Amino acid sequence: MPSYTVTVATGSQWFAGTDDYVYFSLEGTAGCSERHLLDKPFYNDFERGAVDSYDVTVEEDLGEIQLIKIEKRKYWYQDDWYLKYITVKTPTGDYLEFPCYRWITDEKEIVLRDGRAKLSRDDKTHILKQHRRKELETRQKMYRWKEWHPGFPLSIDALSHRDLPRDIQFDNEKGVDFILNYSKAMENLYVNRFMHMFQSSWSDFADFERIFVRISNTISEYVMQHWKEDFMFGYQFLNGCNPVLIRRCTEIPKKLPVTTDMVECSLERNLTLEEEVKQGNIFIVDYELLDGVDANKTDPCTIQYLAAPICLLYKNLENKIVPIAIQLGQKPGPDNPIFLPSDATYDWLLAKIWVRSSDFHIHQTVSHLLRTHLVSEVFSIAMFRQLPAVHPLFKLLVPHMRFTIAINTKAREQLICECGLFDKANATGGGGHVQMVQKAMKDLTYSSLCFPEEIKAKGMDSKEDIPYYFYRDDGIKVWEAIKSFAEDVIHIYYESDEIVCEDVELQAFVKDIYVYGMRGVKASGFPKMIRTREKLAEYLTVIIFTTSAQHAAVNFGQYDWCSWIPNAPPTMRCPPPTEKGTVTIEQIVETLPDRGRSCWHLGAVWALSQFQDNELFLGTYPDEHFVEKPVKEAMAKFRKNLDEIVSAITERNKNKKLPYYYLSPDRIPNSVAV
Repeated sequence: MPSYTVTVATGSQWFAGTDDYVYFSLEGTAGCSERHLLDKPFYNDFERGAVDSYDVTVEEDLGEIQLIKIEKRKYWYQDDWYLKYITVKTPTGDYLEFPCYRWITDEKEIVLRDGRAKLSRDDKTHILKQHRRKELETRQKMYRWKEWHPGFPLSIDALSHRDLPRDIQFDNEKGVDFILNYSKAMENLYVNRFMHMFQSSWSDFADFERIFVRISNTISEYVMQHWKEDFMFGYQFLNGCNPVLIRRCTEIPKKLPVTTDMVECSLERNLTLEEEVKQGNIFIVDYELLDGVDANKTDPCTIQYLAAPICLLYKNLENKIVPIAIQLGQKPGPDNPIFLPSDATYDWLLAKIWVRSSDFHIHQTVSHLLRTHLVSEVFSIAMFRQLPAVHPLFKLLVPHMRFTIAINTKAREQLICECGLFDKANATGGGGHVQMVQKAMKDLTYSSLCFPEEIKAKGMDSKEDIPYYFYRDDGIKVWEAIKSFAEDVIHIYYESDEIVCEDVELQAFVKDIYVYGMRGVKASGFPKMIRTREKLAEYLTVIIFTTSAQHAAVNFGQYDWCSWIPNAPPTMRCPPPTEKGTVTIEQIVETLPDRGRSCWHLGAVWALSQFQDNELFLGTYPDEHFVEKPVKEAMAKFRKNLDEIVSAITERNKNKKLPYYYLSPDRIPNSVAV
């Protein structure tokens, strides 16, 4: 009688094992096996991290095995089981792999196909077509779209983390509890004694050191020592935690009536301001999006303020980017002066602090929340709704969606909700952050997520002109490595552009992103359909780069650049100055956040800058969704390319006082999970 050897691998997460009854059956082209009991209570099989093998004898050969059915029946209490994979050794000695990497909950059953990736056109039998259809029907009931706020990209229909499908929940919810993590961070940083001291001002800049954790030879310490310098101010637009706003200025805007006479002492080439613009030496950062946004009013004891500054920068003869003019409002006028480096020391310093504060708000809400977290959630939901587990693009993308929906749901539950943690310390809390996302949606375009295209559109692509833009240099390398990997995988499964066009599941995935993520806005430039392999490679690169590299670039530098409070104030307690010559050190300290808000801010940037305990970095795929040799070779090539980038970045950073490592692949998590 034919005998099959079945090997079952249980996950290594906490509580991954089960003591429930587990049944197993095979379905082949020539027939089905009987239902076999593999495990029952107290047998000690299917324990956490275990790999268990069983011999299954059948009366007749089953032919080519197509499906495996696993059933779990409750013994006493709910005992979820994480099944990694099953392998089957057939009577002829062949090995078949059936990836799962899912939780089996309650009294559920799952049906697995073998690990070979297949497009819908490859399924010829009714049973495989039916399995494919049923899987998507089930997923579409579980992963539903919902509008959290008008004008936002749609998100998952779940009120809390525990409402999510078990497969996308965190292994340990406590590990991502924002309230717990922020409190722990403040305790670890020894600042919890200040956390309730709202309305209590610091006495001077040195007083901020009482909550600043000195870590020798780090970026945060260097920032603390040099934050007042124009070089440090300008450098952050290139390589800080928000290096996405600066653009080359092609014309001085009318709303910034700056003249050559005003900035002449800052220009080093004996040229007029207009001539410097023509030569490409002038850059601009405009915070227009903040104009009209309501400041936080959740604490009646503290009035908080926002500004919408315009900052003009100059590339000097040392190729350093330095500020030369700052206007703190969008409308020019006598009560909105243009601050200059030649002004009184505290006038100029306070103007720069206002820019840094505005940059913090745009960074947190637009660069970080909208353009990585919310966009990545759109990609995740569309993938689960439209791509079955056997689809090659599901296998390619699923590692880059790990925990994304979960972290965003947790954020909506605790962080950015009404009366959430965001309201405690941020001037854009209390609803301002919602207004910002709604306004920023008009600039969320497909081309702006194509990294090389966006860099070029901002006029920041020339290495000769702007030699110290490491965010650009490293980002291009990582983008090209991801694109090469995507192309390799595409060419394995799509032999022609025609096959791309005919892939109904791919087209449904693309349509879901356009209709629900981008709200069907034609101006977003997001495609409604993918027609060529070349366009598909770019599209997949956008997804993987956004969920991994782009998020890393704007997230993991937060403690480095924002822990010194005067360099990134989360709120300002006095309005922007309306005249020159009146600013004092006392006024600046009164304007900066109080002790309580400073501590909450510090806890936040510390917690958000930490990797997950079980973090998986770019190119690391321990869950073997793909089983085919050509794809594994493509993965090995991808990892080799990434290793070369790591080596190049490490070499460049040697002996640098300000190393740039946020886009080093060994520091880029696969997904948005924090």
